[in-house]
Amino acid sequence: MPRFAANLGHLFTERPLIERFGAAAAAGFPAVELQFPYDVPTAAVVAELRKHNLTQLAVNTPQGPESGLAAIPGRERDFAAAFKRALDYVTAIGGTGIHCMTGVVDVNARPAAEKVFIGNIARAAEEAAANNITLLIEPINQRDRPGYFLSHLEHAADLVGKIGAPNVRIQFDFYHLQITGGDLLARFEKYLPLIGHVQIAAVPSRHEPDTGEVNFPLVFEAIDRLGYTGWIGCEYKPKTRTEDGLGWARPYGIVPKAH
Repeated sequence: MPRFAANLGHLFTERPLIERFGAAAAAGFPAVELQFPYDVPTAAVVAELRKHNLTQLAVNTPQGPESGLAAIPGRERDFAAAFKRALDYVTAIGGTGIHCMTGVVDVNARPAAEKVFIGNIARAAEEAAANNITLLIEPINQRDRPGYFLSHLEHAADLVGKIGAPNVRIQFDFYHLQITGGDLLARFEKYLPLIGHVQIAAVPSRHEPDTGEVNFPLVFEAIDRLGYTGWIGCEYKPKTRTEDGLGWARPYGIVPKAH
Protein backbone atom coordinates (compact mmCIF):
# COMPACT_ATOMS: atom_id res chain seq x y z
CA MET A 1 0.00 0.00 0.00
CA PRO A 2 1.50 3.38 -0.97
CA ARG A 3 2.19 5.83 1.85
CA PHE A 4 1.13 9.42 1.19
CA ALA A 5 2.42 12.65 2.70
CA ALA A 6 0.78 16.06 2.40
CA ASN A 7 2.95 18.74 0.82
CA LEU A 8 2.05 21.75 2.96
CA GLY A 9 3.38 24.19 0.37
CA HIS A 10 0.54 23.14 -1.95
CA LEU A 11 -2.22 21.56 0.15
CA PHE A 12 -4.47 23.31 2.69
CA THR A 13 -3.20 26.71 1.54
CA GLU A 14 -6.44 28.44 2.55
CA ARG A 15 -4.91 28.31 6.07
CA PRO A 16 -1.70 29.79 7.51
CA LEU A 17 1.18 27.29 7.32
CA ILE A 18 1.15 26.49 11.03
CA GLU A 19 -2.53 25.42 10.81
CA ARG A 20 -1.93 23.08 7.87
CA PHE A 21 -0.35 20.39 10.07
CA GLY A 22 -3.61 19.86 11.94
CA ALA A 23 -5.60 20.00 8.71
CA ALA A 24 -3.39 17.33 7.14
CA ALA A 25 -3.74 15.07 10.15
CA ALA A 26 -7.52 15.56 10.24
CA ALA A 27 -7.72 14.60 6.56
CA GLY A 28 -5.92 11.33 7.33
CA PHE A 29 -2.33 12.07 6.26
CA PRO A 30 0.27 10.45 8.55
CA ALA A 31 3.20 12.53 7.20
CA VAL A 32 3.97 15.98 5.82
CA GLU A 33 6.63 17.64 3.71
CA LEU A 34 7.40 21.35 3.66
CA GLN A 35 8.81 23.66 1.04
CA PHE A 36 9.89 27.00 2.50
CA PRO A 37 8.85 27.02 6.17
CA TYR A 38 11.60 29.34 7.39
CA ASP A 39 9.34 32.13 8.65
CA VAL A 40 7.75 29.74 11.15
CA PRO A 41 9.79 29.08 14.32
CA THR A 42 11.00 25.48 14.57
CA ALA A 43 9.52 25.09 18.06
CA ALA A 44 6.05 25.85 16.71
CA VAL A 45 6.47 23.22 13.96
CA VAL A 46 7.71 20.62 16.45
CA ALA A 47 4.70 21.31 18.68
CA GLU A 48 2.29 20.72 15.76
CA LEU A 49 4.07 17.55 14.63
CA ARG A 50 3.88 16.12 18.15
CA LYS A 51 0.32 17.24 18.77
CA HIS A 52 -0.90 15.53 15.59
CA ASN A 53 1.53 12.58 15.63
CA LEU A 54 2.88 13.43 12.16
CA THR A 55 6.08 12.23 10.49
CA GLN A 56 8.10 15.14 9.09
CA LEU A 57 9.86 14.54 5.75
CA ALA A 58 11.92 17.03 3.75
CA VAL A 59 12.15 20.79 3.36
CA ASN A 60 13.54 22.68 0.35
CA THR A 61 16.63 24.84 0.47
CA PRO A 62 15.60 28.52 0.48
CA GLN A 63 14.55 29.38 -3.05
CA GLY A 64 15.14 33.10 -3.56
CA PRO A 65 14.63 34.71 -6.96
CA GLU A 66 17.12 32.27 -8.56
CA SER A 67 15.08 29.09 -7.85
CA GLY A 68 17.89 27.78 -5.70
CA LEU A 69 21.67 28.20 -5.71
CA ALA A 70 23.30 24.76 -5.81
CA ALA A 71 24.45 24.95 -9.45
CA ILE A 72 25.14 28.67 -9.84
CA PRO A 73 28.84 29.44 -10.46
CA GLY A 74 30.24 32.10 -8.14
CA ARG A 75 27.50 31.62 -5.54
CA GLU A 76 29.10 28.76 -3.59
CA ARG A 77 29.20 30.72 -0.33
CA ASP A 78 25.58 31.73 -0.73
CA PHE A 79 24.60 28.10 -1.31
CA ALA A 80 26.57 27.00 1.76
CA ALA A 81 24.70 29.56 3.88
CA ALA A 82 21.31 28.58 2.42
CA PHE A 83 22.08 24.92 2.92
CA LYS A 84 23.15 25.47 6.53
CA ARG A 85 19.85 27.25 7.17
CA ALA A 86 17.93 24.29 5.71
CA LEU A 87 20.02 21.73 7.59
CA ASP A 88 19.64 23.52 10.92
CA TYR A 89 15.89 23.87 10.36
CA VAL A 90 15.16 20.31 9.25
CA THR A 91 17.31 18.88 12.04
CA ALA A 92 15.51 21.01 14.63
CA ILE A 93 12.09 19.77 13.50
CA GLY A 94 13.15 16.12 13.23
CA GLY A 95 12.80 15.91 9.44
CA THR A 96 14.54 13.44 7.18
CA GLY A 97 15.56 15.24 4.00
CA ILE A 98 16.47 18.41 2.12
CA HIS A 99 15.56 19.05 -1.51
CA CYS A 100 18.57 21.00 -2.80
CA MET A 101 17.28 23.39 -5.45
CA THR A 102 19.74 23.93 -8.28
CA GLY A 103 18.87 27.36 -9.62
CA VAL A 104 18.43 28.69 -13.14
CA VAL A 105 21.60 28.53 -15.25
CA ASP A 106 22.32 30.04 -18.67
CA VAL A 107 22.91 27.37 -21.28
CA ASN A 108 26.49 28.59 -21.88
CA ALA A 109 27.34 28.22 -18.19
CA ARG A 110 26.21 24.60 -17.94
CA PRO A 111 29.62 22.83 -17.92
CA ALA A 112 30.85 25.15 -15.14
CA ALA A 113 27.52 24.78 -13.33
CA GLU A 114 27.82 21.00 -13.30
CA LYS A 115 31.20 21.16 -11.56
CA VAL A 116 29.86 23.67 -9.05
CA PHE A 117 26.79 21.53 -8.36
CA ILE A 118 28.80 18.34 -7.80
CA GLY A 119 31.15 20.14 -5.41
CA ASN A 120 28.38 21.87 -3.50
CA ILE A 121 26.28 18.74 -3.06
CA ALA A 122 29.26 16.54 -2.15
CA ARG A 123 30.20 18.97 0.64
CA ALA A 124 26.58 19.32 1.76
CA ALA A 125 26.12 15.54 1.80
CA GLU A 126 28.95 15.18 4.30
CA GLU A 127 27.36 17.72 6.63
CA ALA A 128 23.94 16.13 6.19
CA ALA A 129 25.21 12.61 6.88
CA ALA A 130 26.28 13.63 10.37
CA ASN A 131 22.62 14.46 11.05
CA ASN A 132 21.23 11.41 9.21
CA ILE A 133 19.64 13.65 6.55
CA THR A 134 19.11 12.59 2.92
CA LEU A 135 19.73 15.15 0.17
CA LEU A 136 17.27 15.06 -2.71
CA ILE A 137 17.85 16.39 -6.21
CA GLU A 138 14.79 16.81 -8.41
CA PRO A 139 14.48 17.17 -12.18
CA ILE A 140 12.01 20.03 -12.77
CA ASN A 141 10.47 20.51 -16.21
CA GLN A 142 11.50 23.42 -18.40
CA ARG A 143 7.92 24.43 -19.14
CA ASP A 144 7.25 25.37 -15.53
CA ARG A 145 10.76 26.59 -14.73
CA PRO A 146 12.63 27.68 -17.87
CA GLY A 147 16.41 27.45 -17.56
CA TYR A 148 16.39 25.31 -14.41
CA PHE A 149 19.71 23.46 -14.28
CA LEU A 150 18.29 19.98 -13.67
CA SER A 151 15.34 18.82 -15.77
CA HIS A 152 16.15 15.28 -16.97
CA LEU A 153 16.01 12.12 -14.87
CA GLU A 154 19.01 10.68 -16.69
CA HIS A 155 21.06 13.77 -15.83
CA ALA A 156 20.04 13.43 -12.17
CA ALA A 157 21.15 9.78 -12.15
CA ASP A 158 24.48 10.73 -13.69
CA LEU A 159 24.99 13.44 -11.05
CA VAL A 160 24.16 11.06 -8.18
CA GLY A 161 26.82 8.70 -9.57
CA LYS A 162 29.42 11.47 -9.86
CA ILE A 163 28.72 12.79 -6.35
CA GLY A 164 28.99 9.26 -4.98
CA ALA A 165 27.43 9.90 -1.58
CA PRO A 166 24.98 7.30 -0.22
CA ASN A 167 22.71 10.01 1.19
CA VAL A 168 22.20 11.82 -2.15
CA ARG A 169 19.10 10.55 -3.92
CA ILE A 170 16.65 11.49 -6.69
CA GLN A 171 13.28 13.03 -5.96
CA PHE A 172 11.14 11.38 -8.67
CA ASP A 173 8.22 13.69 -9.37
CA PHE A 174 5.81 11.96 -11.75
CA TYR A 175 4.39 15.34 -12.81
CA HIS A 176 7.71 16.83 -13.92
CA LEU A 177 9.00 13.61 -15.45
CA GLN A 178 5.87 12.96 -17.52
CA ILE A 179 6.39 16.40 -19.06
CA THR A 180 10.12 15.67 -19.54
CA GLY A 181 10.38 12.28 -21.20
CA GLY A 182 7.33 10.25 -20.16
CA ASP A 183 7.77 6.44 -20.14
CA LEU A 184 7.33 6.77 -16.41
CA LEU A 185 7.20 3.22 -15.12
CA ALA A 186 10.13 1.92 -17.19
CA ARG A 187 12.26 4.84 -16.03
CA PHE A 188 11.08 4.48 -12.44
CA GLU A 189 12.09 0.82 -12.45
CA LYS A 190 15.46 1.54 -14.07
CA TYR A 191 16.42 4.21 -11.57
CA LEU A 192 14.67 2.82 -8.47
CA PRO A 193 17.96 2.15 -6.62
CA LEU A 194 18.72 5.89 -6.81
CA ILE A 195 15.24 7.16 -5.85
CA GLY A 196 14.85 8.61 -2.37
CA HIS A 197 11.41 10.19 -2.62
CA VAL A 198 8.40 10.35 -4.95
CA GLN A 199 5.95 13.18 -5.67
CA ILE A 200 2.73 13.29 -7.69
CA ALA A 201 0.29 15.61 -9.45
CA ALA A 202 -1.96 15.36 -12.49
CA VAL A 203 -0.49 16.25 -15.89
CA PRO A 204 -0.88 18.82 -17.35
CA SER A 205 -3.11 20.58 -14.79
CA ARG A 206 -1.05 19.84 -11.64
CA HIS A 207 -4.36 19.23 -9.85
CA GLU A 208 -5.42 16.10 -7.93
CA PRO A 209 -3.93 12.88 -9.39
CA ASP A 210 -7.27 11.59 -10.68
CA THR A 211 -7.41 13.22 -14.13
CA GLY A 212 -5.06 13.88 -17.03
CA GLU A 213 -2.38 11.92 -18.85
CA VAL A 214 -1.09 9.69 -16.03
CA ASN A 215 -3.01 6.67 -14.77
CA PHE A 216 -2.11 7.02 -11.11
CA PRO A 217 -3.91 3.91 -9.79
CA LEU A 218 -1.71 1.92 -12.19
CA VAL A 219 1.35 3.88 -11.07
CA PHE A 220 0.67 3.19 -7.38
CA GLU A 221 0.17 -0.51 -8.08
CA ALA A 222 3.39 -0.65 -10.10
CA ILE A 223 5.62 1.15 -7.62
CA ASP A 224 4.28 -1.10 -4.85
CA ARG A 225 5.07 -4.13 -6.98
CA LEU A 226 8.57 -2.84 -7.76
CA GLY A 227 9.31 -2.62 -4.05
CA TYR A 228 9.33 1.14 -3.40
CA THR A 229 8.52 1.55 0.29
CA GLY A 230 9.21 5.26 0.75
CA TRP A 231 6.72 8.10 0.97
CA ILE A 232 4.79 9.69 -1.89
CA GLY A 233 4.46 13.44 -1.54
CA CYS A 234 1.18 14.97 -2.71
CA GLU A 235 2.57 18.09 -4.35
CA TYR A 236 -0.45 19.12 -6.36
CA LYS A 237 -2.62 22.23 -6.55
CA PRO A 238 -6.15 21.37 -5.41
CA LYS A 239 -8.97 22.48 -7.73
CA THR A 240 -10.95 23.82 -4.76
CA ARG A 241 -10.66 23.11 -1.03
CA THR A 242 -8.06 20.42 -0.41
CA GLU A 243 -10.50 18.30 1.62
CA ASP A 244 -13.06 18.30 -1.20
CA GLY A 245 -10.61 16.72 -3.65
CA LEU A 246 -9.30 13.85 -1.54
CA GLY A 247 -11.64 11.15 -2.85
CA TRP A 248 -8.79 9.74 -4.99
CA ALA A 249 -6.80 8.93 -1.82
CA ARG A 250 -9.52 7.15 0.16
CA PRO A 251 -8.72 3.68 -1.29
CA TYR A 252 -5.18 4.12 0.05
CA GLY A 253 -6.15 4.90 3.62
CA ILE A 254 -6.28 8.71 3.51
CA VAL A 255 -9.64 8.99 5.27
CA PRO A 256 -10.69 12.02 7.34
CA LYS A 257 -10.56 11.33 11.04
CA ALA A 258 -13.87 11.38 12.86
CA HIS A 259 -14.19 14.17 15.41
